[in-house]
Amino acid sequence: MSRDVSQQLNEILSKRIMMLDGAMGTMIQRHKLEEEDFRGDHYPDHSHPLKGNNDLLSITRPQIIEDIHGAYFEVGSDFATTNSFNGTTIAQADYAMEEHVHDINFYAAQCARSAADKWTEKTPDKPRFVIGALGPTNRTASISPDVNDPGKRLVTFDDLRIAYKQACHSLLEGGADIIMIETIFDCLNAKAALFAVDEVKEELGRSFPVMVSGTITDASGRTLSGQTVEAFWVSMTHGHLLSIGLNCATGANDMAPYIKRLDKIATDLISAHPNAGLPNEFGEYDQTPEEMAKEVETLVAGGHVNILGGCCGSTPEHIAALAQLAAKYPPRQRKDSQQVA
Repeated sequence: MSRDVSQQLNEILSKRIMMLDGAMGTMIQRHKLEEEDFRGDHYPDHSHPLKGNNDLLSITRPQIIEDIHGAYFEVGSDFATTNSFNGTTIAQADYAMEEHVHDINFYAAQCARSAADKWTEKTPDKPRFVIGALGPTNRTASISPDVNDPGKRLVTFDDLRIAYKQACHSLLEGGADIIMIETIFDCLNAKAALFAVDEVKEELGRSFPVMVSGTITDASGRTLSGQTVEAFWVSMTHGHLLSIGLNCATGANDMAPYIKRLDKIATDLISAHPNAGLPNEFGEYDQTPEEMAKEVETLVAGGHVNILGGCCGSTPEHIAALAQLAAKYPPRQRKDSQQVA
């Protein structure tokens, strides 16, 4: 790309809080899609059921995905996060779709790129960016699935590295500006992703911004593999990151203490995209945009974040409320090693 994305981002982030988008799955559910929507004309005879494999919709129903990105841009998002959360051979093995991961990631990036370019053209003073999403996979490199065999693993570091590298290449080929390793529950998985990203940078002979976002799974304040936010930060510092943050798992109230702890120690920028509260007994999210914004205000008013958005349950209405809130406050100031705790 002709523009220096890192320079652009740093200039904007020094002046204001930038906005991520909200949930992709929540918006897809509004369309009440069936098996044929996921198969489309591309996979009519595939051996396994495909309903629920949302990543395929960038290929089979691309207008739906592009429109979702557009809906978030319309209410103030600066970034479109690609519809590629499960876009690795490891995650796609559940659907026997491993051989299609290039297309899944490439076309996910293309949908987001198209929407971003249209909105940048509409408002040149507010450029839009594409974040290529690398999800955590459905395997953990640190934890045994069998309590009677602590050494057992269903995935290796190299398995993850290879899968992430393939996905990363395809996302960049499709037009991603940034790579985000997100919803990290196992730091070893994330380290494999960072290793893969470094390999891609070396092979392409260029750099690109990298974001990392972990998830605190319960009231223990730790990731699933047992790390505190402080340990998580230390484990990721070698990645030369644009930002580090937290997403998913909890609502803003529960996430806020951990974002504040990251703020005290991180020399990178800080991101936060919590769920819209916690799910009810039917797995649905009831928190209104106004309620979510009220919970998030402690993070922006306190100067703890640079990048803000929503995860599960959030919609364009939620992002609109968060964008209005973020506009009232300055961003967190980047800290050097002498300023952190």
